[in-house]
Amino acid sequence: MTEVGPMKIVVSSHGPYRVVGKVPLSVQTIVPNERDESWEWKEGRTFPVDEEYFLCRCGQSKTKPFCDNSHLRVGFEGKETASRRPLERQSEHLDGPTHTLSDAEGYCAFARFCDPGGKIWSLIARTDDPKVRELVIREAAHCPSGRLVLRDKATGQTVEPTLPPSIGLVEDPVLRVSGPLWVRGGVRVESPDGTPYEVRNRVTLCRCGASTNMPFCNGSHASIKFQDGLR
Repeated sequence: MTEVGPMKIVVSSHGPYRVVGKVPLSVQTIVPNERDESWEWKEGRTFPVDEEYFLCRCGQSKTKPFCDNSHLRVGFEGKETASRRPLERQSEHLDGPTHTLSDAEGYCAFARFCDPGGKIWSLIARTDDPKVRELVIREAAHCPSGRLVLRDKATGQTVEPTLPPSIGLVEDPVLRVSGPLWVRGGVRVESPDGTPYEVRNRVTLCRCGASTNMPFCNGSHASIKFQDGLR
């Protein structure tokens, strides 16, 4: 994935995300189908941003999505625990007729786009059927965290959606929770000392303060019923 510069997100030590480069910020809502399965993304409210701004990481700010220094009041401990290994090396791999599926389960943001029409882990074995293949590509491409990555066996290329460099504030009305920061289009994420994480097209960062895979989302917002008050 080609890094987009000079845009970047710095994970402050036990504090907020420092966003540099006037990265666009908007609400991204999961739209369900008639069976309440995650089906589409819908962009909502956009926020005016400066060249540099700070997003809440502890989940306690009264001015979400922006930081109001509540991390100091609550004694937030946001130690980075995620591996620095490329995601491909952290993934399990499933082989299908036309595509392989890489799955890094620890990065699941619980958006559930992998479920409609049959779970993607079962469907990958039937990608020689054009309709099934289309559904598999759709399900993987809609995964915000990049947990699920498809590779075309004929070309050897990963199948990635075209995403603008931006940050989405995920809202999940079916579960009635607010989700992670959806970082898109190759925006760099780094530690306070400048050490970068792997640059990827799709990344989800925790903003509820409860992930055990900091700074990345692991779906904890769903279990704690996190609400940002933006809906």
